[in-house]
Amino acid sequence: MNTGAAVSSPHSPLRSAADTVLLAPDKFKGSATAAQVAKALARGISATAPEVRLIHCPIADGGDGTVDAALTAGYTEHPATVTGPTGKKRAARWAQGSDGTAVVELAETVGLQALPGGDLAGRTASTRGLGELILAAVTAGARSVMVGLGGSASTDLGAGLLQGLGARLLDADGVGIGPGLDGLARLVTADLDPAREALDGVQLIIASDVTSPLLGPEGAAGVFGPQKGLAATEIDEAEAILERAAAVLDPSGDLRDRPGAGAAGGAGFALHLLGALPRSGADAVLELAGFDQHLDSAHLVITGEGALDEQTLQGKGPAEVARRAAARSLPVLAVAGAVRLDPSRLREARIERAWDLLSRAGGSAQAMARTEELLEDVGRKIGAHLSEARLGQGREPS
Repeated sequence: MNTGAAVSSPHSPLRSAADTVLLAPDKFKGSATAAQVAKALARGISATAPEVRLIHCPIADGGDGTVDAALTAGYTEHPATVTGPTGKKRAARWAQGSDGTAVVELAETVGLQALPGGDLAGRTASTRGLGELILAAVTAGARSVMVGLGGSASTDLGAGLLQGLGARLLDADGVGIGPGLDGLARLVTADLDPAREALDGVQLIIASDVTSPLLGPEGAAGVFGPQKGLAATEIDEAEAILERAAAVLDPSGDLRDRPGAGAAGGAGFALHLLGALPRSGADAVLELAGFDQHLDSAHLVITGEGALDEQTLQGKGPAEVARRAAARSLPVLAVAGAVRLDPSRLREARIERAWDLLSRAGGSAQAMARTEELLEDVGRKIGAHLSEARLGQGREPS
């Protein structure tokens, strides 16, 4: 792990005399939204390089922040009241684009951050509210709905999502099953036609970078169950429940091994049942944010997230930002709470230099508490470097 103030390649020093800087960070989970990260960096850069033009393009990868990215891109916010992960009603929102595309987000609707008091409910948390939110967008006229999957509180196979859209999931007595994994254990018959009819003429799009199958050691229960409150001793039982329920919902067995079926506790499986098209979450959000158009006028790009690590390189937002920028020969800088990639791995990711907050704060708790302050400080240092480069090289043509 690298906790130095900055990491850079000796062969690729910061050298841009940038006129326009594109700020395209992801969230710093638990401490700052992507928009707050961009604003804090902008304050610092403007303090030491006021001549630099800044473009804000906060990003996400399908998890929390996806709706915010859409709103920043000009989508319109719409409110809704839905069923939260533990059954309590909660305020939710979705974003509507001028082309009729809606963007909804699992994380803030039925995700871990939506749990009352943050208390995990591994056996009973439901995705019903996500189905209700999709239905609200469709009822309002959306003909395409992008569903950001990530940060789920539930391992219910998306059964709640299906119920929220009208599907009839019944137990042996012909009664609708209850919420969560415990309810799923009672599933005997399923009628998905009402959900499919509600979505007639609507294209669902899955925005997620999780490629896990539904079952197995890399599946919904094996990998993600403990994050949602399932004890190690409950994983085998959860796996068996998912397998039996999947056989009821998809007797052909074609979908359970599909990449991404295990995303969000199996919500990916439910969306595949409804004919959803999978997309890279980072790619989908960058497209709706107009990232490539912003690149047209940028001379340098700054990205980042809570931790730059090996997971970042597996198609997460900052890696996709760097790939697209490097394809246009634009230098890329990064800022993160922690930098766990050495200089060679950063170069492979096409990132010239990375700053961390952890070493500046003296510890993770302080870094979390002072995130925006520390980001502004890093921004001032980046701005100073840019001004020095301008003095050394002269003004680049705009």
